[in-house]
Order: sequence, then structure tokens, then C-alpha cells
Amino acid sequence: MLIDIKKTAVCASATLLMTAGAATAQDKGMVVDKIVAIVGRQIVMLSDIENQKSQIKAQGYYSDDEITCQILEQGLYQKLLVNQAILDTVEVSEAQVNAETDRRINYYVSQIGSEEKLEEYYKKKMPELREDLLEVVKEQLTAQNMEDEITRNVSVTPQEVRDCFKALPKDSLPIINTEFEIEQLSISPKIEETEILRIKDRLREFKERVAKGESFSTLAVLYSEDPGSAMKGGELGFMSRSDLVPEFSAVAFNLVPNEVSKVVKTEFGYHIIQLIEKRGERMNCRHILLKPQVSAVERKNAMLRLDTIRQKIVNKEITFKEACWMFSDDEDTRLNGGVMLNPYTGTSLFEAEQLDPKVANAIRNLEVGDISKPFETEDDQGKTLCKIVLLRSKTKPHKANLSQDYQRIQNLAIEKKKGDVLEEWLTNTIEATYIKIDDEYKKCKFHNKEWLKTE
Repeated sequence: MLIDIKKTAVCASATLLMTAGAATAQDKGMVVDKIVAIVGRQIVMLSDIENQKSQIKAQGYYSDDEITCQILEQGLYQKLLVNQAILDTVEVSEAQVNAETDRRINYYVSQIGSEEKLEEYYKKKMPELREDLLEVVKEQLTAQNMEDEITRNVSVTPQEVRDCFKALPKDSLPIINTEFEIEQLSISPKIEETEILRIKDRLREFKERVAKGESFSTLAVLYSEDPGSAMKGGELGFMSRSDLVPEFSAVAFNLVPNEVSKVVKTEFGYHIIQLIEKRGERMNCRHILLKPQVSAVERKNAMLRLDTIRQKIVNKEITFKEACWMFSDDEDTRLNGGVMLNPYTGTSLFEAEQLDPKVANAIRNLEVGDISKPFETEDDQGKTLCKIVLLRSKTKPHKANLSQDYQRIQNLAIEKKKGDVLEEWLTNTIEATYIKIDDEYKKCKFHNKEWLKTE
């Protein structure tokens, strides 16, 4: 199997700052750094390998010479991708690098407990740690972009899908659980203006109470409807602009410490924000979130409207697809006839446990082609939605086969073909690139033997 640079990047993002830790390790006498390989104009350092080995050991995996060689080959492959990306002008945007760097730093801080503990662990201040990580992230994203560019035009024919299925060992074909394909038509009940005014007035009242000396944190614990931060006094922890929705960050980053903002509207509801501390391009703040509630009248109106639409479909006055185009408020499914896509697989097939429980309940007694009665549910932000769903298809538990599982096997065939394309690219590019590997590592049994034929 070809080295998977994406898996390598994911592995790196799930551990602490490998490269940032290199200097610390050397200071303790653990690593005497040197260049172990040159790939074009890129270099692989011994510290890169040793730090990844340390992280693997920390996760409970045994490390030996085989692991060392695997890490080195992963490093060679990533450097080859980066070297070629520079030659082909395949770039990654600064915004992408900053966003991914901030995401990882937030993850590291959450794992170790605080920024102070992270600084203490690496004996570096946050700006220096972030600068170290920026280079790591930029290289990983550049390698991913180059890999995507190489495989961008890969597709498979129906015959290739059939060939892929025939090549699978029949005694190892997986059992596929019952799967559903579902179309949905969703309506968002109207929120009355009086409710929005009530929410805004309530938040303005909280702001006045803070101005008179009450604790913002206490008010957040008592009243905020953000379950993730309410019990922490509304505190979000240090965030960058890219971690927050634009409307929120635009206000929060313009506050001074202890200042309380005006009422801010976002996709989550309405907020007031209090800045705690700002450190360069990151800041820590508290907020109180209130969500406008849909009235019983508007819920009833939405359900009656859906019932009328459903009856038109049942009477064959319009199709479900046409009804979605005309009436659905869900922009993700409206233009494709309401077909729901599974975020876990990227296909239209769902196992029961992958569905919203209320959707699963709505289709429980439906036959294929039936439409549910209107029901209420919530979106990812907790907003009330009213829906009807059509059961498009339903499979029984079965051993994987071509007729029922074509999408799944097609995806498998595409991934296999991408692997073959990358393998061919790798061999050809190794031959065309200057590569020098330290003599100590020439005993490695690399997956691609061409690495040792370049000198």
C-alpha cells in the first residue's frame, strides 16, 4: 500500500507539537540532530524522525527499527510531494495554514489543560510555538494539495467497478447493515418579531446588570443557552478569528478587556460578549447566548403547511422533488430533490444509528415510496425545523454485492485507482529527483525500492 500522507497528517494533528519539541529534546541531550535525507531541495532531519517515534511510544505503540524506517519513508514521500509542489506552483493559502494551525493549537491546549502548561512543557512562549507549528502545517497541507492535484482527474468506469468487486476475496466481503435512502422537505417556522425584541431586551438587561456590578460569569451560568460554555461562566477559552463565526469575531476582537458588547446576532442566536484577554491574534472572552423560541402558533402553521404540501404529493399534483424546489428551506438538499447525504460516508445511504433519531422514528413504519407525516426536529444549532421525509430505498442486511452497494464499491475502486496513480507518480518522480539517504538508513526495507536506487 502506498504511504498515505493524509493519514500521516491526521496522526500529526492528533499529537503534540513534534517539531516544536525538537529543540527541547536536543537541549536535554536526547537527540543529536543531523540531516538523514535530501529530497530535491528538501531535507529530512533526524529530529523529525525521533520526535515522531517519541509520540508513537507515548500513544502506547512499540517502536523499533521497522517503525523508524516507516517514519523515514513517510518523511521522504512528504518531502517529495512538497518539492514537486514548488516546481509545479501548487500552493496553499495563508488563510488555510493559519486556520489549521489555530485549530491544532486549540486542540493541544484542550488536551494539556492550558496555554501556560503547553508553554511550560515545551519551554517556549505561544508565539514561538505557533511559528514552529505554522511550518509543519504548511508543509503537510502543501503535500496534501499536491497529492490531490496528482489524483484530481481520477475516475472509474462501470467495468473498473465490476473488476474491483471481482478482485475482492469472497470470504472476506463485509455484512452490510440495513441502509436507507431518504429525501426530505424542511420548513423553518417563522420567529415572531416580538420574540426577537424580547431576547434583545433581555440581553440588554444583562449588560446593564453587569455595568452595575453583577458578575457576567454568574449571569452566564444562570441564563446562557450555550451548553458548551454556560457552566464555565460563558468562557470560550483562547480563540482566533477563524475559530469563530464572522459576526461574533468582528465584535469580540474590537472590545477592550472587561468591556461588554452590544447585542450580536449569529446563526446560533443572539449574544452579548465580554472580553477577558487578548494575546496578539488570539483572545479569550465570555458570552451569554439566548435563542429565540418559535411560538406554538408558528409551529402549527408550519405543520399545516407541510400537511398541505404532503397531500399534493400524495395526490400526484406535484412530485416530491418539485415540492422541494418550491417549498424547502434546507439549502443543502433543496436543489437535489431533497436527497440527504450521509456526512460520515459522503453517500446517500444511512444506517439507522447515523440518522437523526426523529427522522429514524418517522421512517420506522414506512414502505419504500411512502411519505411521513409532518414532524418536528432541530438543526445542528438547535433551531426548530418541521419536516416530511420520503423513504426512497431500504436494504436488508446482506453480504456486500455489486447491485446493492455500487456506490460503496465505486468509492473503493476510485481510492484503489488513486493509489495506483500515486504509486506510478512516486516511482517516476523518485527517478527524476535528486535523493540522498544517509548510509545508516540504507538497510531499511522501504515499501518502494526506488528510494535506494537514486545514488
